[in-house]
Amino acid sequence: MKVTDSSQCDTWYQALLDRATEFTGVFFVGVRTTGVFCISVCRARKPKRENVDFYDDFKSALDAGFRPCKVCRPTENAFTAPDFIAQALRMLRENPKARVSDTELRQQGIGPERVRRWFLQNHGMTFQAFQRMQRVNVALQALKSGRTATEVAFDSGYESLSGFGYTCKKLTGHAPSESRQVILIHRFTTPLGPMFVCATERGVCLLEFVDRRMLETEFSDLQRLLKARIMAGENQHTRQMETEMGEYFAGSRQQFDIALDMPGSDFQRTVWEALQTVPFGETSHYQALAKQIDKPAAVRAVAGANGANRVAIVIPCHRIIGKDGSLTGYGGGIARKAWLIAHEKKHR
Repeated sequence: MKVTDSSQCDTWYQALLDRATEFTGVFFVGVRTTGVFCISVCRARKPKRENVDFYDDFKSALDAGFRPCKVCRPTENAFTAPDFIAQALRMLRENPKARVSDTELRQQGIGPERVRRWFLQNHGMTFQAFQRMQRVNVALQALKSGRTATEVAFDSGYESLSGFGYTCKKLTGHAPSESRQVILIHRFTTPLGPMFVCATERGVCLLEFVDRRMLETEFSDLQRLLKARIMAGENQHTRQMETEMGEYFAGSRQQFDIALDMPGSDFQRTVWEALQTVPFGETSHYQALAKQIDKPAAVRAVAGANGANRVAIVIPCHRIIGKDGSLTGYGGGIARKAWLIAHEKKHR
């Protein structure tokens, strides 16, 4: 739908000028002088305010006659990873024990340098480093099933047991024979931009937008509290989380069934449980939560526990607003908070 509220459009235009990542997927801007539409992070030269129209979904921009910008590729970057990345990941998932070489990528019409740049930008590592983490993760899962280190090493494509041991210790901080917990991290895309999900064997321990403030601190805290290293990989919990989030954004899911593994104090856990009782499509405030947990004087402590939540949307801290109805702070950005609240009201 085309958005005509001048105040809202002014906010979005400033976000376009600032290339604000927290507005990714929140709005789409059609540029009348060029006939293209973009997302907030577009690197192209910025149009004048009087030459743009704003839309809250890309279908409306397409229906209005605008075509996708070739610089920011809004129909790709606001939602899913590019096709060539999805194809590379399919090759890896089909045979997680093998190494996908640059030659194999070229044979499929995929440029290795494009893949490398995308992984560096979105994962902070090369595709080859990502593969090494995936392969070690598969091997560690096999070890936990009772197989010997020698069997697992050669079955996973390592040329020697020492090579397997070296790689494992370098990536996880311990030898394969030491049974330690690993936190797996997986990136997936949503209508509001990409998210990271982290999970242990017990459940999801983090779900955040990739541009969330203090994300590195959350990673450090998780590794310290769970005494585990974070490494790229997937398990049943990360896959289930991605599926359930897809259903949530499609408007077909209001409750989550995912298992959680959230380290925290008893008070924090109590607040997080209370947050989960705030109904889909409704909002509450800190004072109400404090009263609900029989700590009416602990409003600031409740706010602190709310801010310490590492599992966005599932633990719905976005449903907490000011007592006067104003939108309060949100780690993923106020624009996303407003979008999530409106989305839930629309689909309740």
